Amino acid sequence: MSDEKEKHKVKSQKHKDKVDAGIARAQEERGIVLLITGNGKGKSTAGFGVVSRSVGHSYKAAVAQFIKGTWECGERNLLEQNGVPFSVMATGFTWDTQDRDADIAAATSVWLEAKQFLADPQYHVVLLDELTYMLGYKYLDKQEVLDAIINRPAEQSVVITGRGAIAELRDIADTVSEIKDVKHAYKAGVKARKGIDW
Repeated sequence: MSDEKEKHKVKSQKHKDKVDAGIARAQEERGIVLLITGNGKGKSTAGFGVVSRSVGHSYKAAVAQFIKGTWECGERNLLEQNGVPFSVMATGFTWDTQDRDADIAAATSVWLEAKQFLADPQYHVVLLDELTYMLGYKYLDKQEVLDAIINRPAEQSVVITGRGAIAELRDIADTVSEIKDVKHAYKAGVKARKGIDW
């Protein structure tokens, strides 16, 4: 065996040993809180990917969507056909509504349904899409939201998406991913595309 092949084999084996040791240590089984934040595009898409994966394994999932809701949602079209319940704020972006009281009322209505999802052990995963804004804008009571997430059924996982996640959400999350804004077609004047952006 050449020196190069031997070095590669040794390096690969060390990596395998490290990965295997990590897998052996990870023995706790429970639901997790996954926070997907940052200024880049794809946070909701990633959240819906987790929901789709769960449904693909015949688990039940539920979705609460804040902020968005006036546009047709491709993920909703697909997932509702597969038994996934949605609660949607359906007011659109806050810069469109320009009515704080109406936005708070709409957010509260969705939150009441989201709390039911979070209390129901039949749901393997609950997606709280764009929840970060509701806490940042103080549309929902922060402690009530945190308590509902913390006190959910032990086997239930929660995916939270949105920019500007508050420190308390980061603290209770088991996994935090930040999506970075490097380049966006919109900034170059490219229109959002059905089936790609929404």
